[in-house]
Amino acid sequence: MTKPTFHDEQSLADAAEDLGNQALQQGIIHSFVVRHFADSRQFYIPDEHSEPLTPEEAYMQFKAWVEQAD
Repeated sequence: MTKPTFHDEQSLADAAEDLGNQALQQGIIHSFVVRHFADSRQFYIPDEHSEPLTPEEAYMQFKAWVEQAD
Protein backbone atom coordinates (compact mmCIF):
# COMPACT_ATOMS: atom_id res chain seq x y z
CA MET A 1 0.00 0.00 0.00
CA THR A 2 1.33 3.42 -0.89
CA LYS A 3 1.55 6.26 1.57
CA PRO A 4 -0.89 9.14 0.91
CA THR A 5 0.73 12.10 -0.81
CA PHE A 6 -1.61 14.85 0.31
CA HIS A 7 -1.10 17.53 2.90
CA ASP A 8 -3.94 19.99 2.25
CA GLU A 9 -7.41 20.06 0.70
CA GLN A 10 -6.07 20.75 -2.79
CA SER A 11 -3.69 17.80 -2.79
CA LEU A 12 -6.37 15.58 -1.19
CA ALA A 13 -8.82 16.48 -3.97
CA ASP A 14 -6.10 15.75 -6.55
CA ALA A 15 -5.46 12.36 -4.93
CA ALA A 16 -9.20 11.60 -4.97
CA GLU A 17 -9.36 12.45 -8.68
CA ASP A 18 -6.35 10.21 -9.34
CA LEU A 19 -8.03 7.31 -7.51
CA GLY A 20 -11.27 8.00 -9.38
CA ASN A 21 -9.41 7.80 -12.68
CA GLN A 22 -7.75 4.58 -11.55
CA ALA A 23 -11.17 3.15 -10.68
CA LEU A 24 -12.40 4.14 -14.16
CA GLN A 25 -9.43 2.47 -15.85
CA GLN A 26 -9.99 -0.71 -13.86
CA GLY A 27 -13.69 -0.75 -14.79
CA ILE A 28 -14.80 -0.46 -11.15
CA ILE A 29 -16.99 2.54 -11.94
CA HIS A 30 -18.39 3.81 -15.24
CA SER A 31 -18.02 7.52 -14.56
CA PHE A 32 -17.62 10.25 -11.99
CA VAL A 33 -17.99 14.01 -12.10
CA VAL A 34 -16.02 16.66 -10.25
CA ARG A 35 -17.49 20.12 -9.81
CA HIS A 36 -14.76 22.68 -9.31
CA PHE A 37 -15.40 25.75 -7.18
CA ALA A 38 -12.99 28.54 -6.28
CA ASP A 39 -12.11 26.96 -2.93
CA SER A 40 -13.35 23.36 -3.10
CA ARG A 41 -14.50 20.43 -5.23
CA GLN A 42 -17.54 18.18 -5.11
CA PHE A 43 -17.47 14.62 -6.41
CA TYR A 44 -20.44 12.82 -7.91
CA ILE A 45 -20.49 9.11 -8.59
CA PRO A 46 -23.56 8.40 -10.77
CA ASP A 47 -25.70 5.46 -9.66
CA GLU A 48 -23.82 5.17 -6.38
CA HIS A 49 -24.56 8.38 -4.48
CA SER A 50 -27.25 10.97 -5.02
CA GLU A 51 -25.51 13.56 -2.86
CA PRO A 52 -22.13 15.10 -3.70
CA LEU A 53 -19.11 13.77 -1.87
CA THR A 54 -16.44 15.88 -0.25
CA PRO A 55 -12.85 15.23 -1.38
CA GLU A 56 -12.33 13.22 1.82
CA GLU A 57 -15.40 11.05 1.21
CA ALA A 58 -14.52 10.53 -2.45
CA TYR A 59 -10.93 9.61 -1.58
CA MET A 60 -12.05 7.02 0.96
CA GLN A 61 -14.68 5.53 -1.38
CA PHE A 62 -12.37 5.32 -4.39
CA LYS A 63 -9.54 3.95 -2.22
CA ALA A 64 -11.78 1.19 -0.83
CA TRP A 65 -12.94 0.17 -4.31
CA VAL A 66 -9.44 0.15 -5.80
CA GLU A 67 -8.02 -1.85 -2.89
CA GLN A 68 -10.87 -4.40 -3.13
CA ALA A 69 -10.18 -4.83 -6.84
CA ASP A 70 -6.45 -5.49 -6.31
